[in-house]
Amino acid sequence: MSIFSKIMGAIFGTKANAAEPAGGPGSAGGEAIDVAPILDKAVAAKGEKLEWRTSIVDLMKALDIDSSLTARKELAKELHYTGDTSDSASMNIWLHKQVMTKLAANGGKVPADLMKH
Repeated sequence: MSIFSKIMGAIFGTKANAAEPAGGPGSAGGEAIDVAPILDKAVAAKGEKLEWRTSIVDLMKALDIDSSLTARKELAKELHYTGDTSDSASMNIWLHKQVMTKLAANGGKVPADLMKH
């Protein structure tokens, strides 16, 4: 299973455990899944300060997904990163933006401030 698939599964697979969507239980299947409350709940369950809104490492940690440099390089490969994977700071920023964009493209409702750029 790809790393992005694990992220998708961890977020979309836990929607029933998150705050109820606006339509409540039994909402139409095509409704976007609100990503923020799911990730906020995952962070709260960890009991540590994780900044998922700005950090791909913290986002992955919150979801119990390997956030090692090796795993992030694999994720970068999956998402077709063309930059230098040795520049982990630039790669991490790019990865976070790509993951937010791809979550939105796959039925996730991502906070508007995370969709800029």
